[in-house]
Amino acid sequence: MAYKPVVSKYQYETSPRKVSPEYEPNRKQQATNKTQKIKVNKKVNKNTKNKAKLNTKGKATLYVVIAFIALFAVCYRNSQITESFNKKEELKKELGSIQKENEQLKVNIENSLNLKNIEQMAKEMLGMQKLDNSQKVYINLPKKDYIESASEEVVIEENLNIWQKIWKGLTNSIK
Repeated sequence: MAYKPVVSKYQYETSPRKVSPEYEPNRKQQATNKTQKIKVNKKVNKNTKNKAKLNTKGKATLYVVIAFIALFAVCYRNSQITESFNKKEELKKELGSIQKENEQLKVNIENSLNLKNIEQMAKEMLGMQKLDNSQKVYINLPKKDYIESASEEVVIEENLNIWQKIWKGLTNSIK
């Protein structure tokens, strides 16, 4: 057995020491193993590359489909919003025209309710005339009050909560 110097765990210099490996691998066996592994790896790599290409094409297609669906949903929603806005504007226009028509009808009613117009229509259509002094009859009324008081008692029900109703019932039963 050869003597190996013991390497101290502590290091007093600024550059680290190079530690040699405890064993040296056989270089020839590694070379033959590497060539065998490379041949197997080439076959595996071709299969995995094909699968990877298919996976990337499938993923890309999936992303395109998802993007298309999202854009379609956004476009559809925007068309719904536009359609609702157009309906709202049409209803506003219709409301404005109805309000104008309503105001015109109010003016026509007020004009037709004018006393001069009513008097003219009564004279022309119904043949009515104004009263003469001979047709007027005056009545003298005494200054006595003719208002009679109500003979029935008016009961007003108040909105009471359940506790007030119970308290009122108890106070009425005690009396």
